Amino acid sequence: MTFPARLERLKAVDSTQRVVREWLDGGEPEVCVATADYQTDGRGRHGREWVAPPGGALLLSAGFRPIGLAAHHAWRLAAIVSLAMRDAAEEAAGLRDGTLWLKWPNDIVADAPDGGLLKVAGVLGESVASGGVVESAVVGIGINSDWRMTDFPWAIAPTMTSLRELAGKRPIDNDVLLDAFLSRLEPRYEALRSGVFDAGGWSRAQRTTGRTVVVSFGGNEGVTGGGAGVDPDTGALLIRPDGGELVAVDSGEVVRCRVL
Repeated sequence: MTFPARLERLKAVDSTQRVVREWLDGGEPEVCVATADYQTDGRGRHGREWVAPPGGALLLSAGFRPIGLAAHHAWRLAAIVSLAMRDAAEEAAGLRDGTLWLKWPNDIVADAPDGGLLKVAGVLGESVASGGVVESAVVGIGINSDWRMTDFPWAIAPTMTSLRELAGKRPIDNDVLLDAFLSRLEPRYEALRSGVFDAGGWSRAQRTTGRTVVVSFGGNEGVTGGGAGVDPDTGALLIRPDGGELVAVDSGEVVRCRVL
């Protein structure tokens, strides 16, 4: 299998998610990848807007046709994309191992000086299933690569960073980052196709584990407690409320997850 089977670098587009979904719906074989220097309608979970200046982020979507992948394991596609990008980003930016982490359910983060977390990337997975298996899926990721801190939107600047800032303001080449990502995604995807998922690596990378986690379901509903890991089968976040029993939270139920 040629990897990826199709790769297109676009200057500007409304959404790489739309582009890749149209490719798959039109019969394009896997794995197909579209990148963009700029998106006019980028989005994250629950339709939230994803903004980045031209060239300031690596914006891409990858399309898959994972034969035999159970529908309840569709989340693992987003997981392997996250792990591949985390490793690629540390290499491309010259960061030490363990600089970047995952924050359940869909972020790549770095530790902040005050003990909090700073968002570096967001991931969005969308799948089509039939008969209990995934027919196709699109996983999008936007990672703040060469974005200067002075250009961060003021409203979210306190909660975000970029690879450039983490690397001591050293410029980041998005093409180098893309190549590093694809070289790491291929073996992870081949393993997943053969029924192997790096559950241990995914679990160890979670920054929610051992921290106080506040999960909101919408309205006044939610749960607060100690992060107790993640379920390697369902992908659920495990939380132990004070004095309570372990609770498994499905990502589809969550509006927001905060780590204290």
